Amino acid sequence: MKAKNSVRNAKRRSAKHKLATRQSTVTATQAGEHIRTVPLHYPKPTYALTDLVPVDLATADADLFDGKPHLAPADALLKYRGGPLLQNVQVFAVFWGTLWKSSPSAAALIAQISQFFRDILVSPLIDQLAEYNVGTKKIGHGAFIGSAVITASAPVGSVSDSAIKKQLAGWIKAKKVPARTKNTLYFIYLDPGVVSVMGGSKSCQSYCGYHSNARNVYYAVMPYPTCAGCLGGMSAIDALTGTSSHELCESLTDPVAGTGWYDDKNGEIGDICAWNFKEVAGHKVQLEWSNAKKRCV
Repeated sequence: MKAKNSVRNAKRRSAKHKLATRQSTVTATQAGEHIRTVPLHYPKPTYALTDLVPVDLATADADLFDGKPHLAPADALLKYRGGPLLQNVQVFAVFWGTLWKSSPSAAALIAQISQFFRDILVSPLIDQLAEYNVGTKKIGHGAFIGSAVITASAPVGSVSDSAIKKQLAGWIKAKKVPARTKNTLYFIYLDPGVVSVMGGSKSCQSYCGYHSNARNVYYAVMPYPTCAGCLGGMSAIDALTGTSSHELCESLTDPVAGTGWYDDKNGEIGDICAWNFKEVAGHKVQLEWSNAKKRCV
């Protein structure tokens, strides 16, 4: 027993040391950038696990980044915290970068992503979210309202979440994208090779996509999957639709992270079921947590 306690205490000290080291080396970031993300599939990153999912480092034995789907935690339970829900979402996609304009294959991929939204926003994936209706706030079918390729001020190398917020505000003001409504959700797809920087972490090192808000403007950021950790053995289009579906469902049920349907220990509806997939309307989508069925569906 003493030996086991010694090992357990050593693990705790090691975990605390790694966490302290991580916290001391991360540079200051803009307030509000630490938002729920789609975690990496493979390989294991160098960032602390606590930056991605709430895990008890002293007792965690499973490797969350071993490239395999993981069972949802048995104690998962989303609780409603009184915040907004997106009831009939209106999705507009922005393809931000020069490659989205110049690459010969870009137009076909844009068409596939656009069709994905047209199909999925009126599909059973949205229907299954009805269990998270609250009073008059009812999550129903949405619509894909269009897309735009924007090359102006396109990022090169990397782009921060704060820079994306600024660009989105400018696009709305300049009417390059539709005006915000209470149900508008902007999906921003980055060029291949452009790294997203958010909350002191980087895409393809710590996450594959995220959603956030700037007050009552809701958006999701989709870095192009060029690494094994964000492809998960899938084609680029399947990886993109899988990650997009994760952030879509989280945006509907928890548009202001942590104020809608949320689990303090396990995160949002998509976090609990990350890297488990199914096909809906011919598209690869992620399973999402069901409180009613107590499993990923």
